[in-house]
Amino acid sequence: MEFKKEAERMSIITGVKRDYRIGGYVKRAKLNLRNEREIRVFHQNVFKRRFGDFEDGELVDVYIDITGCKETVKRPEMLRLMRDCADGKVNLIFAETKGYLAANTREFCYWLHFIFNLSDRVDIITDDDQFNINTVINEDKQREALIKMAEDYIYLNPPDHQKWLKGVVSAIADLGEDGK
Repeated sequence: MEFKKEAERMSIITGVKRDYRIGGYVKRAKLNLRNEREIRVFHQNVFKRRFGDFEDGELVDVYIDITGCKETVKRPEMLRLMRDCADGKVNLIFAETKGYLAANTREFCYWLHFIFNLSDRVDIITDDDQFNINTVINEDKQREALIKMAEDYIYLNPPDHQKWLKGVVSAIADLGEDGK
């Protein structure tokens, strides 16, 4: 319900009503592999309840990584989400926490730079308690601040960013249709 208010507010602020194609993302620890089926069903249902009757868009898919890997390149569902964003299938990423999106500052900044530099605009919403991201409403020009943060971080070590980007693009290209 709160997301609907956000979308309505965004339409009023920008004068443009967007059709959101939502990708829900969850990262769970490797220890959850023993309950993988139940965890996948649980998160699928959470996202369906939250966005099932959403009038301004649709839930495209729920991407769930159950892994101990912190690197984006080793998270197949994140790579599939990134591919779907690049292909225009998803234009809004929703995650419970920014920690699901990336495990550390390096991965987060590089990931943000990738997402925000796609040809079609992709927005991000997280439900973090203390610092949530919402580039739909974009209070305090949050999107621009995140872009600047990512660019400033990349400026510190451009060769490392290029290596990361090459690895991610290669891993995305190697994905099958099912994301594996």
